Amino acid sequence: MSRLDVKTPSQAQTVVDQLYRNMERRIAASPPGLCPIDMALNFLNLCHAQTCGKCVPCRIGLSQLSEMLKEVLDGEAEVKIIHRIQETAQAIVDTADCAIGINAAQLVLMGLTSFRDDYEEHILHHRCLSSLRHPVPCVALCPAGVDIPGYISLVREGRYADAVRLIRKDNPLPTACAYICEHPCEARCRRNMVDDPINIRALKRFAVDNAGDVPQPECAPTTGKKVAVIGGGPGGLSAAYYLSLMGHKVTIFERRKQLGGMMRYGIPDYRLPRHLLDAEIASILSLGIEVKTEIDVGSDITFDELNRTYDCIYLSIGAHTDKKAGIPGEDSHGVISAVELLRRIGDGDLPDFTGLNIAVIGGGNVAMDVTRSCIRLGARKVSCVYRRRQEDMTAQQEEVDGAIAEGAEILSLEAPVRIEADEDGNVVALWTQPQITGEIDSQGRPKPNTAQVPEKRIPADVIIKAIGQGIETHGFEETGITIQRRGTLLADSSTRVPDMAGVFAGGDCVTGPATVIRAIAAGKAAAANIDDYLGFHHEIKADVAVPAPKFYDLKPRGRVNTKERDAFDRKTNFECIECGLSLEEAMQESSRCLRCDHFGYGIFKGGRVEKW
Repeated sequence: MSRLDVKTPSQAQTVVDQLYRNMERRIAASPPGLCPIDMALNFLNLCHAQTCGKCVPCRIGLSQLSEMLKEVLDGEAEVKIIHRIQETAQAIVDTADCAIGINAAQLVLMGLTSFRDDYEEHILHHRCLSSLRHPVPCVALCPAGVDIPGYISLVREGRYADAVRLIRKDNPLPTACAYICEHPCEARCRRNMVDDPINIRALKRFAVDNAGDVPQPECAPTTGKKVAVIGGGPGGLSAAYYLSLMGHKVTIFERRKQLGGMMRYGIPDYRLPRHLLDAEIASILSLGIEVKTEIDVGSDITFDELNRTYDCIYLSIGAHTDKKAGIPGEDSHGVISAVELLRRIGDGDLPDFTGLNIAVIGGGNVAMDVTRSCIRLGARKVSCVYRRRQEDMTAQQEEVDGAIAEGAEILSLEAPVRIEADEDGNVVALWTQPQITGEIDSQGRPKPNTAQVPEKRIPADVIIKAIGQGIETHGFEETGITIQRRGTLLADSSTRVPDMAGVFAGGDCVTGPATVIRAIAAGKAAAANIDDYLGFHHEIKADVAVPAPKFYDLKPRGRVNTKERDAFDRKTNFECIECGLSLEEAMQESSRCLRCDHFGYGIFKGGRVEKW
């Protein structure tokens, strides 16, 4: 008889591993609108099953918590049970022997804080506050509410122009978003429950790349009303587009030489080719929108003048100012902001970094954009310095992977402390303090703490700060518009500026730096509310018939991902790095859509918003 055996997975363990993978997919696909108490109960039961059960707090306490949550959901509890749940969960946190049981109880405590009103509603009125108003997850998670299942089905039918028309109903910049959208719509795609989410952005790009020139719809009869849009970025362009379709006369006031905002001055050509952006903006302006560029509201023309001349004003000035790093030596020659560099690139003024060492401070998408741009500008070495771990970067993973493939160095867990300059004031190095990862913060990321090791010197000829953008509020302080503590303009969820009749605001200047699709959503909301304010109720619709669902092969299959040009070749120029889908790939990927707009809750709720 042998003393030891080679361990191999048993059939039972193999099946359990598959069950875990299936569970992970289903958790990832949990759509908006689910009952938070029901979800908390299921997570609690899962955690309970994973504990060893040796200590009383886990074995007995978690079981008691589970029973109390069931009473709440079954309508058998009284209000005082909330206090019992809190006391029991806190006792488990204080006495459990391991972090598994402690974390399970903490999930319950977090729920009592975050959705206590749901507990009370279940107990007092035996109903759930959660809403299934947005039954289709991808549509619910798209800030602009684009009819995603609709245009995917149109792509499948080869009706690419109709797909673009359907997208434009809610998003007038389909081409820009097809190339650079962060696709939040994919996060809760129900296809996750089967295999992987649909590659929604790639299918949008396939549609715009193959649709040809799609004419804009006819505008409604003129209303005689005039609207000023301050800012020609994605939010301002969207508001101007829909207001023009409604028949209002729109004038855009833009501070820069060209329209596009951060799509032009924050996103490099290799991600969004300029000729495509120019063509899309020209298509929007073809509706009769007037444009005045290189006009600084507050200097060249006052806000009060605009207020007297126009019936309504929409503020969409974006976030175009850089933030200070707050470290010694920041004013040395050779320290520039990411905003400044990307603005120069957007205007075609490409700096020459040939042979230079570049250090980029930051870990977001903007940091990745400047990192990859510096490589294309000839830098000898580009180091991206970030104070957290690489996996905690806020940049999209594909952007980080792309930068590394092109030769960038990611220096994680390094906090900048000072900038070294020579006797002439020129940058020579960035000094950092190594960090050690710490406790999880409120955003779910480990906090960086100072490590007990010496500072590190990173030689650099140029240092680029990519640590966030601010709002340029010059010219608006004296208007009566409230400037909040973090420098943003105050506006409510309907984009109205309080106590200022006819003035609306949205996008980055209200929320802080965000994404293109969120700015587009704000512009859409502003257009609808400005139209109502002016005494109208125009309807925006597409007049596109969406195909009925067909029963394709629904077996689990791999997601079709887009490819990028070879890293060695693409890093030498600013040509588009991403390759589109082939016809075969687009047909296969579009057939994976489960058509939640028709099946499931979609069948009860009508599936789609035909007009707004």
